Amino acid sequence: MSVDAQKETLGFQSEAKQLLQLMIHSLYSNKEIFLRELVSNASDAIDKLRFESLSDADLLGGDVNLGVRVDLDEDAGTITISDNGIGMTRDEAIANLGTIAKSGTAQFLDALTGDQQKDAQLIGQFGVGFYSSFIVADKVVVETRSARSAESEGVRWISIGEADFEIETIERAARGTSVTLYLKADEKDFADSWRVKSVIKKYADHISVPVEMLKEEMPVADAGEEGEEGEEGEEKEVEVQVEYEAVNSAQALWTRSRSEISDEEYQEFYKYVSHDFQDALTWSHNKVEGKLDYTSLIYVPSKAPFDMWQREAPRGLKLYVQRVFIMDEAEQFLPLYLRFIKGVVDSNDLSLNVSREILQKDPAIDSMRTALTKRALDSLEKLAKKDAATYQSFWEEFGQVLKEGPAEDFANKEKISKLLRFTSTTSDSEVQNQSLTDYISRMKEGQDKIYFVAAENYHTAKNSPHLEVFRKKDIEVLVLTDRIDEWLMNQLVEFDGKQFQDVTKGSLDLGDLDDEEAKEEQEKVEKEFKSLLDKIKEVLEDRVEEVRITHRLTDSPACLVVNDDEMGMQMRRILESAGQEVPETKRIFEINPEHPLVNKLNDEQDMDRFKDLSLVIFEQAMLAEGSSLDEPASYVQRLNKLLLELSA
Repeated sequence: MSVDAQKETLGFQSEAKQLLQLMIHSLYSNKEIFLRELVSNASDAIDKLRFESLSDADLLGGDVNLGVRVDLDEDAGTITISDNGIGMTRDEAIANLGTIAKSGTAQFLDALTGDQQKDAQLIGQFGVGFYSSFIVADKVVVETRSARSAESEGVRWISIGEADFEIETIERAARGTSVTLYLKADEKDFADSWRVKSVIKKYADHISVPVEMLKEEMPVADAGEEGEEGEEGEEKEVEVQVEYEAVNSAQALWTRSRSEISDEEYQEFYKYVSHDFQDALTWSHNKVEGKLDYTSLIYVPSKAPFDMWQREAPRGLKLYVQRVFIMDEAEQFLPLYLRFIKGVVDSNDLSLNVSREILQKDPAIDSMRTALTKRALDSLEKLAKKDAATYQSFWEEFGQVLKEGPAEDFANKEKISKLLRFTSTTSDSEVQNQSLTDYISRMKEGQDKIYFVAAENYHTAKNSPHLEVFRKKDIEVLVLTDRIDEWLMNQLVEFDGKQFQDVTKGSLDLGDLDDEEAKEEQEKVEKEFKSLLDKIKEVLEDRVEEVRITHRLTDSPACLVVNDDEMGMQMRRILESAGQEVPETKRIFEINPEHPLVNKLNDEQDMDRFKDLSLVIFEQAMLAEGSSLDEPASYVQRLNKLLLELSA
């Protein structure tokens, strides 16, 4: 016998009972999801009827008010979800309900043309949502009749979630489908009206058909006063008025045209999705059609949430698929630095897992993330141009979060940079209201760098000795006091072709702002003070890398400088306060040759006094930049000693 003769292709076999149990107990993480799935199925059935009735109007008959009803029976422990949609024939019930993972909706969509598919608002796709019923029910009864079938051709389908089901033909006057769940003993809370209404509001509030439930029963007497007795002393029967009311809004605001929505409606919807009681600052409403079809409505809040600085806190947009709520915090659509943005995104192009609770990795998500990020930044840019005062209020709430952007989002670094605000030496207060564009517009002729100084607080930075030459030459310097600022500047590097320069780092080079005469004078002074520099270096040998003459000081005797490739002092202090070990580095000590104290030091012949004065000037430079002294008591003793000698 040949090898080929033994080769055969076989189909996979499945154990239906085991498969159902896996789906019931493993597929969904939240029990209340069953109600979302059954209401979605009912909505799909109604949408199918709408499409079919376009070519066959008789299908609607006299029942044109399409909707979903949810009935509860606490005594019997049942919940029934009914619709007057397309319904099913006996063969369709066997095929759709008796075949796990067979989606009637997906099959219906496949039969539609491209334009019809776009117009459809069908939700189902996997064919497993119906079986979520068995999470809370130990028996499910489905009664249905197709819109094309006679009343005598109704169908009843019964299953207890095992490997088989019962089906029979029944009389059914109404078209459509009713799904009755006989709730398990420990799931009877799903027969409670308040609980069911809250679940419907959460998951199905915006589907296009009304989801109705019974109003509270109101007794109405036929005649006379309530409780009036009849002739034979018997109480008259009281008629109970039965009336249904919609528990969902049945309208998704984001699906409407922008021209049809007022600002008040936008603000009310913002408060609904964000649970905020204040109005949003601005919003962006957009519908995208093409390779991807989705609608987004995003808002910029006016106040920061209490947990904004907890980066691991839940965040993101509300995700809907064809108006059905899927996820409360879909963080995949916006980067972390835009975590304050609120809103919704509705798309049917996304890859969800079978339970529709988890977004799978998909290029479509990356495309939507890119577009939504750009749209959020564009909204902020428009706000900044249109209403500077409102943008300033935004910046005061969310500015430090936005400063995380250049490191997280390289593609939008330039766009984010234009949104940043700082205070500067030209400002009268510590309010951050100066943009980088404004700074460049005020730059001196010949200035090729954007200068900044970073410190613990505004007053320390504003009074830093490193700014003295900049004040003398009237050069603007950005004053940075937020903890994130120095790290931010390391990410920005440049803006509009201008490099950022920390005035506390390296040797100060003002480029064309320095005249040649001043440079020649500095070289001459350095030669004159060489012996003084060597003596100071000998005293501070263990504490400094180099001692040199500076031209950045006009009023102070000395300052400390960090090498260009070293970590700044603000960043060092932040890391140390967080408990991180930071490698020790020696600083550069710069002295002002025109200061009387330096001249006094240069003339000092007593080496003990020279040492004390050198240390005092060095430690004063540390204090001026906001650093703390390792031995403050020693500094006080040296200073007191010098004061006593001077006063003697």
